[in-house]
Amino acid sequence: MEIKPKIVVASFNPWYMDHSAKAYQANGVLRGIFTSVKNNKGIQSDLFHRCWPFHFLMKPFYVLLDPLSWQQIQFRFLMPVFDRWFKSKKIQDFNIVEAIAWGAKAPFDFAEKNGALKVIDMPNSYPTIYDGIERREMALWAKKVKPSVPEHIIEQVVRDIERADIVLCPSKFVYDSMIQNGVPIEKCRINYFGVNTDVFEPRKKAPSVIRFVCVGSICLRKGHQYLFLAYEKLKMKYPNVELYCIGTVLTDFDREWKKWKGLVTHQDYISPAGLSDLYQETTAFIMASVEEGFARAIIEAMAAGLPILATHESGATTLVENGEEGLIFKSRSEKEIYDAMEKLILNPIMVEKLGNNAQKRGRVINTWDDYGKRNIDIFKEYLNSKHA
Repeated sequence: MEIKPKIVVASFNPWYMDHSAKAYQANGVLRGIFTSVKNNKGIQSDLFHRCWPFHFLMKPFYVLLDPLSWQQIQFRFLMPVFDRWFKSKKIQDFNIVEAIAWGAKAPFDFAEKNGALKVIDMPNSYPTIYDGIERREMALWAKKVKPSVPEHIIEQVVRDIERADIVLCPSKFVYDSMIQNGVPIEKCRINYFGVNTDVFEPRKKAPSVIRFVCVGSICLRKGHQYLFLAYEKLKMKYPNVELYCIGTVLTDFDREWKKWKGLVTHQDYISPAGLSDLYQETTAFIMASVEEGFARAIIEAMAAGLPILATHESGATTLVENGEEGLIFKSRSEKEIYDAMEKLILNPIMVEKLGNNAQKRGRVINTWDDYGKRNIDIFKEYLNSKHA
């Protein structure tokens, strides 16, 4: 008899885990989500559990600080609040605990106590790689800024990866980083994120203006320092080209932003519907990340029919083949960024071809419910092989 997953989701901040929980609920396998944010995905009230103490203590920092800074508050001071709250909960009839990597210790302790399968969700690359990349970029561009994750959390995530039965990797980059650091290959599974295809509609045609869009926090980890260097040179040769950047400027980019903010069109935030409208008037999506789990904006842009210009480290190579759905360039290389952008400026036929391919690859059988179903299939395989 096949064993059915019964999943508890634990994530002090949601990342993408609320999407997972909603999909699990729709497929009848959710036993509860434990988080600190409000229920905005329509999860049943009896399955949604909010850590109010964590939320109230963090609320002033959400308002006063940028994400790079308030994350440090979370990691340094408030994780024990969430852990104690989670340990106090009475949960019944479950066989899987799925936890976000940055806060898996208490959920995994609970899973081991109850004989449940331990699943760790990796929103970023292997923790020492993540930390090393961030420190390298800060040494070059922002020497006075502290790394976003304290050393003791990095060490804990390494231990929790070792404890996990399944390591969920959203991209080939994350998967590669695990294998390179000795994580057993049989534990690691790739499942790329879903997309809301009701919001991100296919672009009707490529616009007459040459416009590139980048979506995500403006920071060193996402490679804006290299993107802006390339774009500056590109604009000298092609004065009419545009670059839109959507995202909050983080503290590690403060010094660089003073140099570049007059060069690009910038918005801190745009609604998903507004972003979908912007994509209708966009030539291509670009992301120069030097470290990323899988930028969800990439798959949203693909669903809208945009060619993707990106690095392997952005997670893009999970869905984007160079020359098919977009162009893959080397990270930290302003020349390769420049060359990729120029190729599309000079070749509108390529823009159409890559965009059409991206749309087919990004939106077909790839809603968030599809993402959840792929996870469920992974969990079923492990549960049933364990009891075979």
